[in-house]
Amino acid sequence: MKPAVLRKYLSSRGPAPNLGDYAATRAGFSWALARSELDGLPRGGLNIAHEALDRHLARRRGDKLALRWLGKDGTVRDFTYADLARHTNRFANVLRAAGIGKGDTVFTLLGRVPELYISALGTLKNGSVVSPLFSVFGPEPVQTRMQRGEAKALVTTRHLYERKVAPWRVQLPSLRHVFLIDGTEGSLPADTVSLAAAMAAASDSFDIVHTAAEDIALLHFTSGTTGRPKGAIHVHEAVVAHHITAKYALDLHADDIFWCTADPGWVTGTSYGIIAPLTIGTTMIVDEADFDAERWYDILRRERVNVWYTAPTAIRMLMRAGAEIVKPGTLDTVRFMASVGEPLNPEAVIWSAKTLGQPFHDNWWQTETGGIMIANFASQDIKIGSMGRPLPGIEAAIVDRDGDTLRTIAEPMKSGELALKAGWPSMFRGYLHEEERYRKNFVDGWYLTGDLAMRDLDGYFWFVGRGDDVIKSAGHLIGPFEVESALMEHPAVSEAAVIGIPDPVAGETVKAFLALNPGYEASEALRKELLGHARKRLGPAVAPKEIAFRADLPKTRSGKIMRRLLKARELGLPEGDTSTLESDEK
Repeated sequence: MKPAVLRKYLSSRGPAPNLGDYAATRAGFSWALARSELDGLPRGGLNIAHEALDRHLARRRGDKLALRWLGKDGTVRDFTYADLARHTNRFANVLRAAGIGKGDTVFTLLGRVPELYISALGTLKNGSVVSPLFSVFGPEPVQTRMQRGEAKALVTTRHLYERKVAPWRVQLPSLRHVFLIDGTEGSLPADTVSLAAAMAAASDSFDIVHTAAEDIALLHFTSGTTGRPKGAIHVHEAVVAHHITAKYALDLHADDIFWCTADPGWVTGTSYGIIAPLTIGTTMIVDEADFDAERWYDILRRERVNVWYTAPTAIRMLMRAGAEIVKPGTLDTVRFMASVGEPLNPEAVIWSAKTLGQPFHDNWWQTETGGIMIANFASQDIKIGSMGRPLPGIEAAIVDRDGDTLRTIAEPMKSGELALKAGWPSMFRGYLHEEERYRKNFVDGWYLTGDLAMRDLDGYFWFVGRGDDVIKSAGHLIGPFEVESALMEHPAVSEAAVIGIPDPVAGETVKAFLALNPGYEASEALRKELLGHARKRLGPAVAPKEIAFRADLPKTRSGKIMRRLLKARELGLPEGDTSTLESDEK
């Protein structure tokens, strides 16, 4: 079936797209040319924080608003680029005075508060490695990550420290310093210091530690939905990809107001919620509060947001909230909207175009890639359901693996593993303490992503599913995403998760778990209606044989539906590491 095409949406608001002619830009692109858009350190080398902050001061843009923080209680705090430069200098001096040096790992365990952004960038100025943790992790995943990362320092709140770190701290002798951003009245917990007091005593002048492009800068742990989380290592050269992909994939300009809703505890919230927009010179909006549809729409309107980057889970929640709460003028200034985190269902693209007046643009990347690799661009048509086309400088292919050799699949829309030609700047440089595991990701100079996908004649890529999520039924390879998207076309369905159930004849059969929209109730009649809808839409070989209704589907903290957990529960198997479940920690 020919995919639906949504013609390119070019807003009359703001400048023309950064990436105009896709083919010409790819043909003339080089990573050396992208690197030339950044300054580098004055005495040579490359440092992420310098490119994000101090570079702008040198160009007399220090008075530009860099970050506007919106507190839960209505507090608003503004930071110019010069403000952030001074605060991060102070934090770097605090680290230096504490004996935290180049290559030492500093963890943050904070919500979306200014101290998180200041400590992350200050850590990078000090030549240390920053590893942000999601603040609603329970004690066990916090301990696992800090032990594996050999934490030397931690920045957190008193409440989080006492609840999630203090009970096991004696088991981590490498942790020498804990800086608390609040709760410092009365006696402090043992071996902790007030960050505010330490920064007040520190100088706001700091010479950035010399870092080379290949020096380690960031340590991001994968979500660890099953098994032990992997620590992906990224270097300062990643800033080259952060900068250019924000320019091309998110169409960021220096005068934009940008809102990335991702928490910096995840790679998106660091790469595109801290680093990339600052390298462009934009103004970032940071909201401390959790998701609330009316609050979000109010932020878009009141803060006059131009570029909005959010996640499919949030988009589905906005869909569920209904169009009635979208006030006139809410998106008058919004020029570009993008989605990240998991594949964006076609229904969400259609909904946003109809309800919000413009579509969300899906893109694809991983913790390991460090930056956006494939995207739907502002200047290009959207093939609804597609991930888009590769960024300039990125070579992508669909391959079959046979031992230590790869065969490229040239046939259009034939499923295989998505592979990327190694060598882009933000490519991870290793898994922490797991060199063999790292090497297994590369064959013949290609990085194997573990995702199954297809490519059409126009070079658009289509997500099929994770390799271990694909269902094999009666000789058919069925991607859960295709089935889930078809089910979500029905007005009753707000979210869907599809798994394979063992079958003695077919090998596996498809079972769907569905959450319903308000106004619909689970019933046998609705189950039969949805089964019929799926068969009509997908055919009997691909459509689910069973449907179960669930009020809430299990998700990781970053919002991805955990199909493997559903399958483990269905089959009575061990559930593995559930530390990132939404229900674990509130």
